[in-house]
Amino acid sequence: MKKTYKLVYAAMFAAVIAALGLVPPIPVPGSPVPITAQTLGVMLAGGLLGARLGGLSLLVLIALIISGAPVLSGMRGGIDELVGPSAGYILSWPLSAFIIGYLVERSWRNLKMWKVILINIFGGILLVYTAGIPVTAFVLDLPLTTAIISALAYVPGDLAKALIAAFIVVKMKKSNPVLTNKKKNLAA
Repeated sequence: MKKTYKLVYAAMFAAVIAALGLVPPIPVPGSPVPITAQTLGVMLAGGLLGARLGGLSLLVLIALIISGAPVLSGMRGGIDELVGPSAGYILSWPLSAFIIGYLVERSWRNLKMWKVILINIFGGILLVYTAGIPVTAFVLDLPLTTAIISALAYVPGDLAKALIAAFIVVKMKKSNPVLTNKKKNLAA
């Protein structure tokens, strides 16, 4: 696949994730980190674009955040977002998309809904929480257990996003131009 197409796919998914930021954030009582729809985009980027392009799309999004573009939920952007309570979650997104993409690529020939759900739970929830919760605790000077308990409010929504993303990835498998034609694209 030509570099131009790769960059277009990465930019397109960064735009999709930014568009998911237009969904108003849901405040979590006792936490400055809101529930957003953007982690759905992270799961989709990995599942539909694969490891490299999925991760790249989130690096593009982080570059936009740094530049001050209001691409985060609630029309937020700027370097402050990457040093605040949400920083660990946001900065984990490229690795999350990469891991999801890698695991989906390895399962592509025998892709099942339950596999993608588990991949999304691992890469899109557990990994993101592993980075996000300690950073939130550090930034807010909270005990880690307090940050973990307040993060439990995110679990139902994130599980729903993992299911939605898995459904879309499995349905798109036959028509996805990136992963379906992976061997052809790598030769180009």
